[in-house]
Amino acid sequence: MSNEYEVSKQNKVRQLKEKADYDKETVHSILDSALLASVGFVQDGQPVVVPMLYGREGETIYLHGARKARVIRLLGSTTTACMNVTHLDALVYARSAFNSSMNYRSATVFGSPRLIEDPDEKLHALRVISECTMPGRWDEVRDSHEKEIKMTGVIAMAIESASAKISTGMPDDEEEDYAIPIWAGILPLRSAFTSLQSDDRLIDGVEPSHVLRAMEGKVL
Repeated sequence: MSNEYEVSKQNKVRQLKEKADYDKETVHSILDSALLASVGFVQDGQPVVVPMLYGREGETIYLHGARKARVIRLLGSTTTACMNVTHLDALVYARSAFNSSMNYRSATVFGSPRLIEDPDEKLHALRVISECTMPGRWDEVRDSHEKEIKMTGVIAMAIESASAKISTGMPDDEEEDYAIPIWAGILPLRSAFTSLQSDDRLIDGVEPSHVLRAMEGKVL
């Protein structure tokens, strides 16, 4: 099995193609370190993009939403969907507006979505999404009620093609611009969890130790 996604008309990076990466491990790492994805598809000939919770298991993406939500119904009836995750890592200050930019890690995947109907498969998919979002939490919370599972819509999308695009480093200025006496460089940006806020109805003595341990390894 190849360690890279085959480059096709669908997933080929055309702009700044030197920043493209089709390595599966690279794509997976970008997907796994995010919490929210932008999912695109076509409805009645018009483009639609929706933010969605998701989880990845191998080469399958699971998408989560309300069972009766429009996005779940539409994804379940379309033949192709696209999903993107982007991490902004820094603002790049160049000596010209034209060469100023951003450092980022972006992954785009394409696949054929299908609505999961089997209860056992749906419960497995929900566990995958939960573990990708809140590691270890699934085994702590109560079991899902049957009506809750029925009210939840889950889409499975096999990754048919994918690509990553990564931009790093200092600004790439025009040679003559290096003589301009203004500051240039990067301003790093990092998304991070902050302090926990306990629910007002929390039982006395209950500690969030598991939540804290799980979040230590979650890099956004």
